[in-house]
Amino acid sequence: MTDANCVFNFHKTKYMTSYKELAAWQKAMLLVKEVYIITKKYPKEELFALTSQTKRAAVSVPTNIAEGVGRNYKKDTIQFLHIARGSLYEVETLLNIAVMVEIITEEDFFPFISRIDEELRIINGLINAYENRKDLK
Repeated sequence: MTDANCVFNFHKTKYMTSYKELAAWQKAMLLVKEVYIITKKYPKEELFALTSQTKRAAVSVPTNIAEGVGRNYKKDTIQFLHIARGSLYEVETLLNIAVMVEIITEEDFFPFISRIDEELRIINGLINAYENRKDLK
């Protein structure tokens, strides 16, 4: 995490691994930044439609990862990770719509494909890891 390191340097708790140390959260934060950059290209009439919805979906990914990791029960954590994953699919769909209605180009969209695929793999791995943990209730 190069240019975003300053964002991630918050306090750490001594009782648990911080969600900020998770690659899933870090990459999701960078995705939020990229979504905010790309949506600046959207026309003003989309401000309360695709622009707002795309930003909200992107912000939902790291916030749900953080909230899930902060929960006391494995089942709750897994549920929030599923919500984060769903939000990631929503971001992908909204960006696809933006391409379809010619707000952004396919070239603008292509870099998001690999980022989203990688983030999906990481979140799925995190879900599997939590599902397999026997030390959590």
